[in-house]
Amino acid sequence: MSDLYLLEQFGPLLDRRVGEETVRDLLISGLLKIRPKHGGVRLMKLNRAQEEYSRRCGKRNIVLKARQLGITTYVAARYFIQTITRPGTLTVQVAHNEESAEAIFNIVRRFWEKLPDALRKGALIHSRANVRQLVFSHLDSEYRVEAADDNAGRGMTIHNLHCSEVSRWPRGGQETLASLRAAVVPEGEVVLESTARGAAGLFYEEWQSAPETGYTQHFFPWWYEASYCEEVKKGKVLPLAEQEKELVTQHGLTEGQIAWRRSRWQTLRELAAQEYAEDPVSCFLASGECVFDLATIERAASHAAHAVETQDSGRLMTWFPPSAGRKYIIGVDAAGGGSDGDYACAQVIERTMGLQCAELHGHFPPYELARRVAELGLRYESALVAVERNNHGYGVLAHLRDLPYDNVFLQNGQEGWLTSAASRPAMIENLAMVLMAKPELFHSPRLLGEFRTFVRHADGNAAAAEGAHDDCVMAMAIALAVRREEAGRVSRRRGVEMSSLEV
Repeated sequence: MSDLYLLEQFGPLLDRRVGEETVRDLLISGLLKIRPKHGGVRLMKLNRAQEEYSRRCGKRNIVLKARQLGITTYVAARYFIQTITRPGTLTVQVAHNEESAEAIFNIVRRFWEKLPDALRKGALIHSRANVRQLVFSHLDSEYRVEAADDNAGRGMTIHNLHCSEVSRWPRGGQETLASLRAAVVPEGEVVLESTARGAAGLFYEEWQSAPETGYTQHFFPWWYEASYCEEVKKGKVLPLAEQEKELVTQHGLTEGQIAWRRSRWQTLRELAAQEYAEDPVSCFLASGECVFDLATIERAASHAAHAVETQDSGRLMTWFPPSAGRKYIIGVDAAGGGSDGDYACAQVIERTMGLQCAELHGHFPPYELARRVAELGLRYESALVAVERNNHGYGVLAHLRDLPYDNVFLQNGQEGWLTSAASRPAMIENLAMVLMAKPELFHSPRLLGEFRTFVRHADGNAAAAEGAHDDCVMAMAIALAVRREEAGRVSRRRGVEMSSLEV
């Protein structure tokens, strides 16, 4: 029986489990060798991050991680096994520059070079057509490692795609990623992987939109790496700072890990949270002066409730369902509805407290947004709907009239809320004050992420950082501004009633 025949028999069985491990991972740990950080060569043994990724991964994956956790190595091993056991497979790994591409290819080449001689000189003998390419002619399979550029993936039919350090891809990377994804067959496997690099740009957008696009999110903090620890005498790192106490309580960190963390944070300062991620929010750093208080955003994130209901691939998230007898407001920031550009967003708040109850977010044309908002309004006790009437908002208001939806906010006799050069600063200031006073009111990860990327620009204007969005922020600002205005109207009416009684 030939080695080629044996390899092909494994292909359909890779996802089958033998005990706690898949056949794929057994082949990885039994065949593939790596060069560990301390030098030498050894068989690959999966670490914590690699094992967790293996358990949870699907066909579409996005990985946010701390530095040097071995995810790139594991994805390379995973794809190498798939390439040599499934004839006709094309695997492509794309790095952010030539140097990184060479480093990844060295990992893959070592996998091949350290295989048993019978495989290397038999079924897996290869010819290299050009740099960073392995062609297995007996299998009609191919493994490529490339640097990100406009030509990456063009003319290919890709079965396994790994995009490494996407946050650092040149020229934004949008066109390159679009070209690569278009080349992946429907049943193919995709991994977008990176450390964080600012709360804007391609990778940030991909991470934020993953619930909508159907990508499985994987987050791996720095303490998943066992070597990120120092030898210290018991009690030497005491007393612990408040943030350190939380890490020990929530994640069981040891004194040695806390000591390691302190040394890294002293060296890297504000970049430490980016390079050695501790949560999927704070690792994204905004450039420019953040309008909202960062410490308050972190408090809000730490106390945020999990959504009790998620619908339409994450487009609609609910934290607090409607309660009979309560009154609600829906603030709506409309957009054009195309697949690119700004999103549309609707924020549902409870009128008395200002509590965020639900969030609708996605690319919706005016009629679709109006229909969804009307459904949301009816669900929330015929909520008062306040649509920003600037630009596309006029179309949404017109469709609400036709549906019809009756409880629409009026401002100076006109339907909708007007965001102007005069009203916008007051709206943002009001939102910032509510956030500072009651951070526990806010629960949406998208909204909290946009808080971090809402910055004051050089011209003095407050808006989303370059490459980021502020649709959730503006919808919430509208909802809270309307809440304040409605409270003022009630107060004025009560004043008039009291005056008439006195007369």
